[in-house]
Amino acid sequence: MQIPPPQSQHTPHFDAPPPLALYVHIPWCVRKCPYCDFNSHEAREGIPEDAYIDALTRDLEATLPDVWGRRVQSIFFGGGTPSLFSAAALDRLITMLRTLLPVEPLAEITLEANPGTFEIEKFRGFRAAGVNRLSIGIQSFNSTHLKSLGRIHDDNEARHAVDIALETFDNVNLDLMYALPDQTIKQAIADIDIARGYGAQHLSAYHLTLEPNTLFHAHPPPLPDDDIAATMQIEIEARLADSGYEHYETSAFAQKHHACLHNLNYWHFGDYLGIGAGAHSKLTATDRVTRSMRFKQPKSYMTQALAGNAVQEKHEIAAQEMGFEFMMNALRLNAGFPLALFQTRTGLPLNVIERPLQAAEARGLIARDLTHILPTPLGQRFLNDLLEIFLQSPK
Repeated sequence: MQIPPPQSQHTPHFDAPPPLALYVHIPWCVRKCPYCDFNSHEAREGIPEDAYIDALTRDLEATLPDVWGRRVQSIFFGGGTPSLFSAAALDRLITMLRTLLPVEPLAEITLEANPGTFEIEKFRGFRAAGVNRLSIGIQSFNSTHLKSLGRIHDDNEARHAVDIALETFDNVNLDLMYALPDQTIKQAIADIDIARGYGAQHLSAYHLTLEPNTLFHAHPPPLPDDDIAATMQIEIEARLADSGYEHYETSAFAQKHHACLHNLNYWHFGDYLGIGAGAHSKLTATDRVTRSMRFKQPKSYMTQALAGNAVQEKHEIAAQEMGFEFMMNALRLNAGFPLALFQTRTGLPLNVIERPLQAAEARGLIARDLTHILPTPLGQRFLNDLLEIFLQSPK
């Protein structure tokens, strides 16, 4: 049997770039949550909307040569709390993006929103500006758990936000969390039952994790043990399946035709241009894939962006890392991926990861045939263990 050469002996080659998405980071929030490790900053002095849009405009203009001629399939406004922006500011921002970039006419345009910022006229303005998908950070419908998470809204505001969202938008995602401080299985299920009762088109259910550089990591709250958390996950998945939601990604559940197109592009190892404070990009050229990150602090970002130098870090993904990078995304999808997608998105033949594929298959973590690779239920449950196999360097 011929042993395939290590990944490092291959140079990626791309006949065409993958689909392109646009991510816009709006870094301000009302209050930093104790579990949050995102690049978010409390808006203690107000939000400089016009100055920030000026910086975003200059940032994008400086980056245009890297994406020249490519059409944008989706736009995602993340944060922070993007819904703190006024409808007029968001309208100006979307107009700028469509002016400088060839955005698909029916592109999915998502705005993240916090229930504590909901005003019906404002959100109608967001819809009129071009937002066609809303993602609400509910986290829980239980006032005690919302307080323990440091959220600025209570359970009544959460319900009010969902009512406004479903009245105003045809495509709504509700973000929920489970394994919260002192949460019982019954309480976790109650949150999911309330959410699915609304019939929102998309639900996300995330296991609370203690991320480094967060208050919860420094001062851990009392969390449910692993067995209780696993039971919560199993019950959540079963209830959402009963309500007709497809569990298409580790934490994502969608009604038919309502999977998040922007996130699917990430999981298919597509390209994305990120502008805004701390935003990340992944862009493909003929023989390389490059990652970059903007300056994180809002004031530094705006200064650097206006000077035409918003990028703080930039590096090429090494060929020997490409397999792990791809699998880290694609194996989050419960349906897996077609074999041909690996070469299309990494520029490398699939045999560069044949050894870890064999190891994962032998452990019952993936299944594959002549056309497809997907994680097994065991692989889905122990995704980190599965990915660890692809992280190891070939020998």
